[in-house]
Amino acid sequence: MTSEPPADWMTRELSRRAAAGLLRRRSVAEVGGRINLASNDYLGLARDPRLTEGAAMAARAWGGGATASPLICGLLPIHAELERRLADLKRCASAMVFSSGYAANLGLVASLAGRGDIVFADRLAHASLLDGARLSGSRLVRFRHNDAGHLEELLIRHEGAARRVVVTESVFSMDGDLAPLRDLHAVARRHGAMLVVDEAHATGVYGPGGAGRTVELGIAGEDVVAMGTLSKALGSQGGYVAGTERLTEWLTQSARSYLYSTALCPAAAGAALSALDVLAAEPDRPERLRRRALEFRDRLSSGRVPVPAGDSPIVPLVIGEARGAAEFASRLEAAGVLAVAIRPPTVPPGTSRVRLSVSLAVERERLMEAADRIAAEWRRWRS
Repeated sequence: MTSEPPADWMTRELSRRAAAGLLRRRSVAEVGGRINLASNDYLGLARDPRLTEGAAMAARAWGGGATASPLICGLLPIHAELERRLADLKRCASAMVFSSGYAANLGLVASLAGRGDIVFADRLAHASLLDGARLSGSRLVRFRHNDAGHLEELLIRHEGAARRVVVTESVFSMDGDLAPLRDLHAVARRHGAMLVVDEAHATGVYGPGGAGRTVELGIAGEDVVAMGTLSKALGSQGGYVAGTERLTEWLTQSARSYLYSTALCPAAAGAALSALDVLAAEPDRPERLRRRALEFRDRLSSGRVPVPAGDSPIVPLVIGEARGAAEFASRLEAAGVLAVAIRPPTVPPGTSRVRLSVSLAVERERLMEAADRIAAEWRRWRS
């Protein structure tokens, strides 16, 4: 039997996805006059002149690229300064900067577990956490979303594993809900497991000075690892892992996505440092963002749009069927609101949604105008 030509099987699979309403397309982001509710620029810093100047100064000082992986000659003084500042932010002894948040999770989880070990992941955990578990060669076991009791049942059932690692997001990227971190930590500690907390959507949003929920809840120690990104609320690009000095030393030996990638470009490091400066000078920004998110949710609810309660800037409008989510996103775009349809495999089947994201880059009046437009389109669409 001869192999099927790539053009044939790719065409067939693309057609299948299109028929199911799951075909993704790349498009150049042109916001124009539309109200942008699609970005993760929660604090409105990505185009802040202080960040662009920080990026420019770093590029002038250190060049356009880091030139090599961190263990060759790519670890520059600006990276060391950024790692020190991130460790201070996270109230940890040490931090390590990766080229992206995905690379951070991939290298972290794959370094903490291996063959014969088990990674216990929240059922809605981010793809990068799951991919790290798969790369590690360990067994992946999923626990029900935000269910510490189910996690404990699974830990008891699998007591024989050499190493056990629990992974969760602190703020879930597609639902905007919060993990019960204290409960998860207590369960993990009782059973000798390590807890990995993805703070990608909590950094800059929760905790004192935007330090995240691990700091806010006082969860720290040898058995807790926090990661986060520089590319969302901090308005730059890259990822980080924060924890003990022992953890950093271990990742230096074993995190393949760190060892075999060119270090973060200096401009991104400079922008991230400037974002940390802004947070230090304006510590009320995270609280202002959450108040804005609350007001936005209230405005949608008063317009009979079914969104969940909460104060995170991630506001899901769950529609269910993939084609319906894509259609409603198109209707919003025509109404001058930029929001994206999220479909499987990013979310479970039957939970396709339009993901609305609040950012301080959008003025309050414009945000309320967007809520009114969304409500009007929702009523027309459902009538």
